[in-house]
Amino acid sequence: MAHTHDHGSQGHDHSHSAGHVHGSTDKKRVLVAACLTAGFMVAEALGGLLTGSLALLADAGHMLADSIALGLAWYAFHLGGRPATVRLTYGFGRVKTLVAYTNGIAIFAIALWIIYEAWGRLLAPEPVLGGPMLVVAITGLLVNIGCFFVLHGGDRDSLNMRGAILHVLGDLLGSAAAIVAALVILATGWTPIDPILSVLVSLLILSTAWSLMREAAHVLLEGVPASLDRDLIAKDIEGTVRGVREVHHMHVWSMDGSSNMATLHACLNEGTDAHKAVSAIKKRLAVEHGISHTTVEPEFGQCADSHDEHDHDHEHHSAPHHGHYH
Repeated sequence: MAHTHDHGSQGHDHSHSAGHVHGSTDKKRVLVAACLTAGFMVAEALGGLLTGSLALLADAGHMLADSIALGLAWYAFHLGGRPATVRLTYGFGRVKTLVAYTNGIAIFAIALWIIYEAWGRLLAPEPVLGGPMLVVAITGLLVNIGCFFVLHGGDRDSLNMRGAILHVLGDLLGSAAAIVAALVILATGWTPIDPILSVLVSLLILSTAWSLMREAAHVLLEGVPASLDRDLIAKDIEGTVRGVREVHHMHVWSMDGSSNMATLHACLNEGTDAHKAVSAIKKRLAVEHGISHTTVEPEFGQCADSHDEHDHDHEHHSAPHHGHYH
């Protein structure tokens, strides 16, 4: 028994240390980006008010959401590094996913506000100072490019990091749109281009926010990760691990979008060494399917849960299985 436990803990330590190295550099990257974004957001908001540009104000509003979001992302990394407690036995890893979800909601709200404002501007156009607007927009673009390169070197699998990069990409688009609007206003004096481009940026922001929220919600609802198929994994164990007759009550989920976990019942043939079978299942899941933490309940004969009809029915409804299950 001790041998398997040691093997499992070694695997856990390795993945944890690799994750920790990524986490600490990601934390610094996010903090630098948050400071750059917050600093320029103030300048851009003032620029928007002085020039009368909604595109600049829209971008400043987006940068406000981003600096808050990046600050929260930094705090999530800060919390994520803490060890598990008696009350939070899985630790704080999922804080990052929760932050990613809340970020999505914040961006959604700001984008809808920009669209509402733009509609008012289209009905009653206001004068816009093209020259100063262009200067502010170009500076904003440079700041956002800097932030993007700071974040781009981070862990691409982390939902929190991807959320932060999405924020900055939205800002890049906002600055680019403000530059185009300023150039059109300088060349033609046609001010409706300002609210029109701010709406286009908002629609792009809404689509990215939606995909981020959907992915984060899937993790929070403990859905099966997109890269895995629970039923195929169960069949794989039944087909490759000696002595396993059937796999059922299987649940696969992700803690934070990168580390996967599973629980399952393994029905074993009479005379099978339960310890060897459980060790083989854990090894197969870790090596072939990237599931780092597994809890396996070995069974001979009747399933320990089958005596309770209510639980059994509930299991069927919450996780429908193929015919060969149960």
